Amino acid sequence: MNNHNLGGRLWSVLILFGLVGQIAWAVENIYFNLFIYNTISKSTSSVTLMVQLSGIVATFTTLIAGILTDKVGNRKYFISIGYLLWGLLTLSFAFISKENTAEWFQLSDTTQIISLTITIVITLDCIMTAFGSTSNDAAFNAFVTDNTGEARSLAEGVLSAMPLLAMLIVAGGFGIIVNALGYPGLFVSVGTMMSVSGLIGIWLIKDNPNLKKQDTNFLSDISYGFKIKVIRENQKLYLYFFAMGIYGIASQIYMPYLIIYMQEYLKFDVIQYSIVLAGVILGASLITVLLGKYFDGKNKDKLLIYFSILYIFGMISLYTMSKTIDLNLKTQVMWFTGFTSLILITGFVQVLALLGAQIRDNTPTANTGKLQGIRMIFFVLIPMYVGPMIGEFINERTNLTYVDPVNGLTAHVPSPEIFLFGAIVCFFIFIPISLLFKGKQS
Repeated sequence: MNNHNLGGRLWSVLILFGLVGQIAWAVENIYFNLFIYNTISKSTSSVTLMVQLSGIVATFTTLIAGILTDKVGNRKYFISIGYLLWGLLTLSFAFISKENTAEWFQLSDTTQIISLTITIVITLDCIMTAFGSTSNDAAFNAFVTDNTGEARSLAEGVLSAMPLLAMLIVAGGFGIIVNALGYPGLFVSVGTMMSVSGLIGIWLIKDNPNLKKQDTNFLSDISYGFKIKVIRENQKLYLYFFAMGIYGIASQIYMPYLIIYMQEYLKFDVIQYSIVLAGVILGASLITVLLGKYFDGKNKDKLLIYFSILYIFGMISLYTMSKTIDLNLKTQVMWFTGFTSLILITGFVQVLALLGAQIRDNTPTANTGKLQGIRMIFFVLIPMYVGPMIGEFINERTNLTYVDPVNGLTAHVPSPEIFLFGAIVCFFIFIPISLLFKGKQS
């Protein structure tokens, strides 16, 4: 038997919904930030608030939705209908602008218009995130765990390349859409793609035949992952959750501001940062896919140490490059940014793939849905609340500012120190890793 043979239909589901879901998250993480920053207010604090609130909504939605998919005994319709509605909500952002806010609410004061438009964006983003978390974070992630079995590391390696491929498509290809059709064209295109995927899922997705309805107490299910007994019985799983939380905080210190940093600090235009990201993401994606099958049967904890070191080195390298190179030498800056970013992103995605595989391997199959919310606390809630808060604190303290010519307000420019502090935080990942090794020896 070939342990890596998942079948064409299953691979189609994994690739389609893995990629489309990550494209949707990439649009949110990249272009929603740029949408606010470039068209409403050049305020990194607004970006920080949106990321934090989105993380809170995503976590609590996944906690509830994961339990519901277990109780109903169905992932298919949660994924399909969820993607359909997720797409429609993404499309609705095409109608948000300062001009429309002024017209809808009969406002003339610029400050009020900006504040209300930001409030509308963040509120709608939270609602959209709820549907995305239900369909992707809860149902799709549980579906992957249900159906991948012995080929989990291979599947995880491919799925871990999806955020990079999505970032390539979004930052590069979608940049052309934004230049040609503006942000409304982007939101209509992406929203339509997501909704069509949901319709395809109704026909394409087949749940694991072993997935059955669970007649359990809902409140008991919500508290399941917080019980001391469950934590003790699954110590390794919770140590991997802990490691994921540290990794996530380190990543979220710089990730929400990455393209704004390239745009404002490195002075890259859309074409320049798209070229850099394209090279970096293609390289890192190829490395990830090639290594995915190799990871099966290997000591993933040792690999986790190696790639954590690589990730930390990548962040330090990008910080050092930004501080030492002449930013006026644009070609050299692009080359050095590309090289150091390749190290960083390769480490980023390999650590993500290894942690993801270990979390799936150590998740009890009978309670997969119940634990998706706990996973999200460490994967999303803590990182997306704490990380951007640290990043925003650094941006304010380094005090790199300029006056926004549109509204005359002072705007903060993301500084290279966000990479340095990301590296410092990431060092703490060796605490749970060392406890995992200690557990194996005892």
